[in-house]
Amino acid sequence: MIHTIDLEFQGEKQSIASYVVETSEGPIIIETGPHSTFPTLEKGLNAIGFSADDVKHVFISHIHLDHAGASWVFAEKGARIYVHPFGEKHLHNPEKLLNSAKRIYQDKMDELWGTLKPIPKDQLIVADHNDAFQVGNTHLKALYTPGHAVHHLAWEMGDIAFSGDVAGVKIDDNLVIPPCPPPDINIEDWRASIALLRSRNYREIYLTHFGKHLSPNDILDDLEDRLVRWANWIKPFFDKAVPAEAIVPEFQLFVEEELRKSGASDEEVRSYDKANPAYMSVYGLLRYWKKKNSS
Repeated sequence: MIHTIDLEFQGEKQSIASYVVETSEGPIIIETGPHSTFPTLEKGLNAIGFSADDVKHVFISHIHLDHAGASWVFAEKGARIYVHPFGEKHLHNPEKLLNSAKRIYQDKMDELWGTLKPIPKDQLIVADHNDAFQVGNTHLKALYTPGHAVHHLAWEMGDIAFSGDVAGVKIDDNLVIPPCPPPDINIEDWRASIALLRSRNYREIYLTHFGKHLSPNDILDDLEDRLVRWANWIKPFFDKAVPAEAIVPEFQLFVEEELRKSGASDEEVRSYDKANPAYMSVYGLLRYWKKKNSS
């Protein structure tokens, strides 16, 4: 059985999910969310009959704080944390990751994300493409899916996938949109990752932002189209060397109009913004074009 726990990030519903999978050897968690929402995650575990101490295996898609920020808490309770090789060193020594986040979020860091503590290396399980793991009667396979981040994995469990950010952000029946924060956005890699997931013909896909969705390939098709259009929307601004600060208001309006045309409510628009702030995509896509232009 799979349980979806809404972490109610910053008081908004359907912004960040954590998934609890019941196995014959106890619960596993896929995506911990940030450290700041750990009390909500713990409450969700209690509601389905578990405690945080029961969790001995945690699978994360990538090391961004909204996905893996509370992994160290479970490690302190004895859990093993499964992560891509490129992310392992940052969970073992999170100083660089923490300092990078502090530069962006400054005095809001604690409120948004909480903190990070090192995870011992012997509790970090490196997972590369097609690596398979078994916990009791449950099998999971890691699929390397870069594009959003160079350390991104999707987790396959039979005919379903836990997609992290590679399959986008989709709340209820509204649009699926691509989260494009700096520094790793690569459109070509992302499209290849979308093609990989599409080829698996999943029955269901579980998005960290947010929830279970049917018709995964329709979502992936829509995401790929919007990813390319967003990148091309930013390109003329990059060509004219328009500063990011001047682009952000126009891009925020562009994204909000897309969401409202799809029928998103005020609450859903706020949830999208918490899960995927539009301004971050401006910085990420500008960086993408800069790297592409210099290569």
